[in-house]
Amino acid sequence: MELEKEQQPQSPSPLIGLEKDLQLYNEVIREVAFDIIDAKLSDFPIFVAHQHEASLGQTILDKNELKTSWNINASTLEEFIEKNVIAKERQEYFVNNFKDPKQYMCLFVVVPQGANFVFYPYK
Repeated sequence: MELEKEQQPQSPSPLIGLEKDLQLYNEVIREVAFDIIDAKLSDFPIFVAHQHEASLGQTILDKNELKTSWNINASTLEEFIEKNVIAKERQEYFVNNFKDPKQYMCLFVVVPQGANFVFYPYK
């Protein structure tokens, strides 16, 4: 007879907290995206969502000040290429798959297991 392994209680996904925070941050992120585009800094604003430290972009929403779960940094495609987060030869692919920044925020979500791009619609 084989004993079943005890199932460890799973902690809730940190992404649930991110979605909650994004509802609060929605308008600020949209305004910053438009500012980046209007100032001609980039046509491709990227927002870095992290819970610890990130060396990309500038912090625009601090979780400690706002008593939320996630920090948000504003960055651009150009910075991601400069810092080799996106390889120069992948730039065209990224640009071709970038969703309309007037309708979607481009998030680079950093978690302990790694990081990934997510396009999240503005409300």
